[in-house]
Amino acid sequence: MSYAGDVTPTEAWSALEEDPRAVLVDVRTHAEWSYVGLPDLRSLGRDVVRIEWQRYPDGRLNAHFVDDLAAAGIEPDQRVYFLCRSGVRSIAAAEAATAGGWAQSYNVSEGFEGPHDPERHRTVSGWKVAGLPWVQG
Repeated sequence: MSYAGDVTPTEAWSALEEDPRAVLVDVRTHAEWSYVGLPDLRSLGRDVVRIEWQRYPDGRLNAHFVDDLAAAGIEPDQRVYFLCRSGVRSIAAAEAATAGGWAQSYNVSEGFEGPHDPERHRTVSGWKVAGLPWVQG
């Protein structure tokens, strides 16, 4: 594994509660943030950092991803939790961050919406299904 590890959404939430310097980075697209929703960290006194891993609408990789982490004020010694829709893009983001000097980069394995159920709905797991705070658009 080329990043610090995988955590569930509930484990990420607990880590964010316990460590005021820990950061949640949502790597989904602008469209997903606007139309699907975002984790809500207001009760922890902070916001989700939004940095696209892939650009919308063409899916092109964000060549400046690591630079965007630094520009967001995230320091290399902070614990960083990367979240996408289902936990795939966030692995790539955690790997890139680790390679860029953020040694405590974690993947939120189930993502915001989790995988599909048999009817192709995202109701199996993920941040929303875990009942963690979130807001719509």
